[in-house]
Amino acid sequence: MRVLIQRVASASVSIGGAVHSHIGPGLLILLGIADTDTLDDIHWLVPKIAKLRIFGDESGALNLALPDTGGQALVVSQFTLHASTKKGNRPSFLRAARPTQAIPLYEAFRDALADALQKPVPTGVFGADMQIALTNDGPVTIWIDSASRE
Repeated sequence: MRVLIQRVASASVSIGGAVHSHIGPGLLILLGIADTDTLDDIHWLVPKIAKLRIFGDESGALNLALPDTGGQALVVSQFTLHASTKKGNRPSFLRAARPTQAIPLYEAFRDALADALQKPVPTGVFGADMQIALTNDGPVTIWIDSASRE
């Protein structure tokens, strides 16, 4: 699994011109699921995200995790995080999991993150044409790949 995490002042997902999900301060998490991903990737990745200290404390140092701030998380599926541009100019998405595999893992990721944060986690709609709006805070953007455990 690959995630692109952005610390945000706010973020929203719109579908067909209507807002589907919205959060205030917290994390926008773009989630890409590969065809080799399993529940083990979720078990490694979710605690890492929940404990990621990328929020400023009273002195401005990045010492606080999302639960410390009371912020929210918004998860959006994004198979394009597994794009390969090795050959030519048209990305290949062969490594991205197909919906039959990806949807259950996407839902399991959301549920595990909600458990870790002890609050609901709004999402986009898997496979929908979504418009994502965000106000990046910092900016702070972190890339994590469970395959390399970094």
